[in-house]
Amino acid sequence: QVQLVESGGGSVQAGGSLTLSCEVFDYGHNSDIITWFRQSPGKGREGVACLARSAIKSTFYADSMNDRFYISQDKGKNLVYLEMNSLKPSDTAMYYCAALRPEDDFTVCLSSGAAAYWGQGTQVTVSS
Repeated sequence: QVQLVESGGGSVQAGGSLTLSCEVFDYGHNSDIITWFRQSPGKGREGVACLARSAIKSTFYADSMNDRFYISQDKGKNLVYLEMNSLKPSDTAMYYCAALRPEDDFTVCLSSGAAAYWGQGTQVTVSS
């Protein structure tokens, strides 16, 4: 089982930055990839960025995200971060982190169907 706890959401003006945190408690699931997803009202969950926790630096981004968003981790604290820059009103969403199944890789990491465990989400609101 895996428990994930997101934090760091809030309200920010367009052009601003926020860094979200996801604390990962892995009780034997041995998940490696953590993905940040987001969901806007009336839309499905959209994969933003993935990180393989076992690698020194192994990340994967959705095509539209890699120029403003940056995923990273603090291994010692079991934290996965999502740094978001130059925020736009269209970035307004509930942001979730999810742990994928141990056998999954980057080919499926942006698919919400690959997520085995979800956090409760943290709201990000960007005003114009």
